[in-house]
Amino acid sequence: MLSCHQPFVRVLVVDDHELTRFSLSLALQSQSNIELVGLASNGKEAIEMVERYHPDVIILDLQMPVLDGLSASIQIKSIYPNTKIIAYSSVEDPQSEVMAQMARIDVFCKKDTATPELIALVKELGQRAASA
Repeated sequence: MLSCHQPFVRVLVVDDHELTRFSLSLALQSQSNIELVGLASNGKEAIEMVERYHPDVIILDLQMPVLDGLSASIQIKSIYPNTKIIAYSSVEDPQSEVMAQMARIDVFCKKDTATPELIALVKELGQRAASA
């Protein structure tokens, strides 16, 4: 008997705040069709984990030490252009749209977005990544 199930969406969470990483990991791991492949605390770690784990979707904080999210997104997309990146930020900056266009961000998402909305966005982008 064949079963119809959605493929796993491989997700990497990148944020310099431990509580944010932990909270997102709990929310994502409770989903049956999401596989959390890693947690990174800065853009440099994110690039290393992308090369190792090839995530479909990255939830990427924009402001981090060592290497910020915008710079990391440019490097990640140059290596893996089909990886979908959610810029995840608490900063409401009028230039964020311009920065996101210069960087390689697929979607901008405020940190106060409800968890079910963020998970739905991850799944939607995961489906786009799979069909790319």
